[in-house]
Amino acid sequence: MPEHTFRLNGEQVTVDVAGDVRLLWVLRDLLGVTGPKYGCGVSVCRACVSHVNGRAFTPCTVPVDQLEETDEVTTIEGLPATVGADLHPMQEAWLEHDVSQCGYCQPGQIMAAVALVRRVAEEGRAITEADLDGIRNICRCGTYNRIREAIRTGAARM
Repeated sequence: MPEHTFRLNGEQVTVDVAGDVRLLWVLRDLLGVTGPKYGCGVSVCRACVSHVNGRAFTPCTVPVDQLEETDEVTTIEGLPATVGADLHPMQEAWLEHDVSQCGYCQPGQIMAAVALVRRVAEEGRAITEADLDGIRNICRCGTYNRIREAIRTGAARM
């Protein structure tokens, strides 16, 4: 099988797997990274949201052969290292606002929120209600109001 090399949470990794295998399965089954969750496999639930080169993406839809050696994949496990802390400010905000109930969707929610805050900051503006409405991650527990408050708190600290 072909080898595929990319950066994962700050470290170069190489996997020996068919190129059409979705990155989510490479992360979970081959590399033991379980933060990104499987929900739908078609980028609807967004439980698997991670970052590639700082931008949100759904690894359930990306074949591993689409990654380059220089691509940096960051999962919830590697998020704190992006700020050199034990927890990322968005994770701290999640705890403060007691967002999580079952917790299944929360890694994807947090990764989507961080990507949103970074994008909005690059655009030189504050987060709007429309921006928050644009986060389409599904939470079966329905903690959307707490998620929105946590994003605002986390954004203020980022």
